[in-house]
Amino acid sequence: MSSPKTLVDSFQGALRKREAKSCRRRLTVLPKDSVDLSSNDFLSLSTSPALRSRFLRLLNGVPENVPFASGGSRLLDGNSAYAEQLEQFIASFHDAPDALLFNSGFDANAGVLSCIPQPGDVIVYDEFIHASIHEGMRLSRAGKRVMFEHSSPASLRSALETHIAADPLIRDGSRNVFVVIESVYSMDGDVAPIQEFIQIVDQLLPKRNGYFIVDEAHATGVFGPRGAGVVQQLGVQKRMFIRVHTFGKALASHGAVVLCCSVTRDYLINYCRTLIYTTALGFPGLASIRASYELLLQGETEPLQHNLQQLIQHLNNKLNELDSIDTAVLQVDQFPGSPIFSIRTLYPRHLATFCQQNGFIVRAIMPPTVPAGKERVRVCLHAGNTTEEIDAFVETIEQWLQKVKKQDFAKL
Repeated sequence: MSSPKTLVDSFQGALRKREAKSCRRRLTVLPKDSVDLSSNDFLSLSTSPALRSRFLRLLNGVPENVPFASGGSRLLDGNSAYAEQLEQFIASFHDAPDALLFNSGFDANAGVLSCIPQPGDVIVYDEFIHASIHEGMRLSRAGKRVMFEHSSPASLRSALETHIAADPLIRDGSRNVFVVIESVYSMDGDVAPIQEFIQIVDQLLPKRNGYFIVDEAHATGVFGPRGAGVVQQLGVQKRMFIRVHTFGKALASHGAVVLCCSVTRDYLINYCRTLIYTTALGFPGLASIRASYELLLQGETEPLQHNLQQLIQHLNNKLNELDSIDTAVLQVDQFPGSPIFSIRTLYPRHLATFCQQNGFIVRAIMPPTVPAGKERVRVCLHAGNTTEEIDAFVETIEQWLQKVKKQDFAKL
């Protein structure tokens, strides 16, 4: 008689299934001598002497009686005058009434979506929003969750019209509609048509019960005045109910902030479980965030933004030359001004591996991270990259294309 199957056996079976589908995830350590074309360190601040110096100055300037660890949640022992001053500093920078710090962007999105929509409310969301938002919606008390086609004003209008017509409580303003989007999307790097969305919501919901929740994670530091984001670039910050900015990408730190009105901030403090039941950021984390925002405020990152835009244009030109020749094998998607490039091919793993073997860190993005048929190699540019690195990277892709032409595609 065979022994019963254990829980660990079932885990192993699940992992084997992922292995068979070539979608098993693994942790890797990046080679230090490779060119980074993968991380979200868009401004290259993680290796910036200016940020390092400012951060260490803040650390060394703290009195000895100030603990480095927070020691508890914000509601118990983890709050500090420094944290509250930092929130006001960030709120002022982003032209927001108030701000609330979170330990991560995932915590911020999951927490906001799980507690802000009230029973019976409707969440209308872009089909490509982040997994953290999906997690928050899963826990939400909202009556309905409605998806619309990615960045499509027509699809948003259709979704709103359908549910407004079916629900008199939405029409009279008794129920709320939350429109959830990202300003810059992480996989394609495209920018949402926020102004068109605002026009549609204002037209269809004249009772002003339509509320925008926008994730600016991939816009922070890159887009807008001094890197303040797409919303401030458009000047529509007063129309956004909640904005989420994260610090772990272009700002080379960790954590996130929810920008909102003071009443909403107080509501989150009372009802947001991802804030209430977690240890607050310690002083080193807060100082790191402060150091990055001081660089933004004082304009020290603007040359990095400018250099990044030049590199984006350079890579775009180089890749378009390849794209025009080999569209059957490789296609490039890139939104103007975005540091995120999507290189579409039927053989993303093969291309990514070839690039890695030649010293360039890029990643193949596969389902379920992107829909089936949307596989790609994701490329992220950074202010610290050089035109020489870009030229060598494109030459590597060209070498791969020549190799592909000589082989049976089905065997790759």
